Amino acid sequence: MPPPPTLRTRGAATTVLLALALALAVVLGLTNPSTALPAPRQPAAISATSAISATSAVDKAVAAAPRDLENPRQEFLRNSVGGLFLHWGLRTAPAHTDCTAWEDDVTAGGWTPDYWVREAQKLHTQYLVLASFHSRLGYARAWPSDIPGSCSTERDFLGELITAAKSKGLKVILYMTDDPQWHAEGGHEWLDSAAYSAHKGTNVDLTTREGFGQYSYDNFFEVMDRYPDLGGFWIDNDNAYWESHDLYRQIYERRPNYTLSNNNEDTPIMDMVSNEQKTGMTPAYDYPQAVYTAQPRLTEADFKLPSTGAWWYDGSDPAVDRKLTFGRLITNAGSSVKALMAETAQVNGEFPANQAAFNDFADSYLAPIRQSLHGTEGGGYLYGGLKPGFWNDGAHGVTTISKANPNRQYVHVLTPPSTSTLRIRDNGYRIASVTNLRTGAAISWSQSGGALTLTGLGDWDPYDTVFKVTTAGRQGILTGVTTTASASASGHAGSAAADGDHLTYWDSDKTLPVDLTFDLGSVKRVRYIGLNQREDSVAYARSATEQSARIKDYQVYLSDDGSNWGSAVKTGQLPSHRGIQGIDLTAANARYVRLEVDSTWAAATDTTRYQRLRIDEAWIGTAYATPTTRAALDVSWAR
Repeated sequence: MPPPPTLRTRGAATTVLLALALALAVVLGLTNPSTALPAPRQPAAISATSAISATSAVDKAVAAAPRDLENPRQEFLRNSVGGLFLHWGLRTAPAHTDCTAWEDDVTAGGWTPDYWVREAQKLHTQYLVLASFHSRLGYARAWPSDIPGSCSTERDFLGELITAAKSKGLKVILYMTDDPQWHAEGGHEWLDSAAYSAHKGTNVDLTTREGFGQYSYDNFFEVMDRYPDLGGFWIDNDNAYWESHDLYRQIYERRPNYTLSNNNEDTPIMDMVSNEQKTGMTPAYDYPQAVYTAQPRLTEADFKLPSTGAWWYDGSDPAVDRKLTFGRLITNAGSSVKALMAETAQVNGEFPANQAAFNDFADSYLAPIRQSLHGTEGGGYLYGGLKPGFWNDGAHGVTTISKANPNRQYVHVLTPPSTSTLRIRDNGYRIASVTNLRTGAAISWSQSGGALTLTGLGDWDPYDTVFKVTTAGRQGILTGVTTTASASASGHAGSAAADGDHLTYWDSDKTLPVDLTFDLGSVKRVRYIGLNQREDSVAYARSATEQSARIKDYQVYLSDDGSNWGSAVKTGQLPSHRGIQGIDLTAANARYVRLEVDSTWAAATDTTRYQRLRIDEAWIGTAYATPTTRAALDVSWAR
């Protein structure tokens, strides 16, 4: 990848402040302008010298700025690894039809908010999503309410949970449903239209989406008024009444600190899109393969810890698959996706034995590798880092990169290789040292040909072997490159493929074949092309209409004058994988490099993604990175 790029925030003042801060960092020696790396606490890597400028005479338009993606209210979620999802209500087994009886049994059973907070901490999560006002759980509001229409408790379970979570640095997010279709679930009517109609002074049918939309709309405002420390709302799809009454804008105005998340629907005004219970990936734990949202958009994966059974407690106690669950947690962290893990609380709030045992194990298991998950971003994407995904000899895993010090990276091996050797594309990072994070043992390694090779490996952890990799910046990546494209969609010019900004991207306007041409400014050595394709499609064919919009067949040409290209110097096929992709070339000298994309992976049945090609950033490597030593690195840092 090029020097980690700038993520533009809205407003000229913000841009100027960032530029001044980075310039000061260079002056003070805090960052090397030739290999500028992400600044601490920034949600994206910021380059002090984003030298890759790009202009084009044939591009249709200058790349357009996207929606606001980096609001301060999102900081808590961005700094989170994930959350604990709690489906808990009237229909939690044994089901109750009387609201008072349910509340009495909850209290008599010893419910305490501290228990849920402790369990969330064991899972290394930072927020809890409470889903009691759920269409399949009796629409119970686990808090006092002056609005009649469904169960509301006298005891303020929600308020107690918010207070307990806040005391430990966690937040609570409230689930809200828009769906009245299960109003008679189990043969009982859970919604009281007559009571709500009397309250409103007009007839309102809560069993219709319009009527329920009005009822839930009122509940949003009551909750906002009563709970200023709530983290926000997790919304299970939109309601036309909410939209027509501008609900989301009003939430942000009343509670600027609240965040909004939507389930399975990327609603532009909301902060985060969640992706529910994805399956069918290979390997099964690699959840991000089924995610279709490009970063830095806040993205969440919500999944059940007991991978079988209901989302709520139904009297059963299925086992928790440790390899699947840890794999999902780690792969999501390795893609900067938040992991929302669902457990099935019983009436008294406690989890069944298998889930409680898993949480205890997770607490001790994750503690030794905490630094590889907390304060990190996914590696191999817009934040820089080593290549994730499919490695040699059947190995698979992800990488993470520290936000505070991007020279500290981590390799998570979830599926070990069939041999004692692991090879990972280095993405231009100079390697200084490799250790086993759990044991501290030094690992034998070498670096050449664009790869970090670890040897003599064995005794693999059954779930996640983590290597800590110390690097010394990046090497061999060409700056000052301009790009042009033979076709581009309006607002997404070919120049955006090399502007150092992951908030812009080149879109080929569904034109294939299509060319992306790099002008190096003068004849230079060319060794490889690096690509970060836009991660806005799944990585494999999940269905006839949900497929991968990534490069398949390609050719590479070189030229000294931009007119005479000769024969292709490389013809090949890229895999449909997430993260950085590299096209290695036989080293040669040229001024112009042309990447011709002849096909993409999506089939014609997927009309949205067929022939669609989008590239966030592309760059030229002039030489492979060479290793350094830890001693040399220490001297460099001391300076």
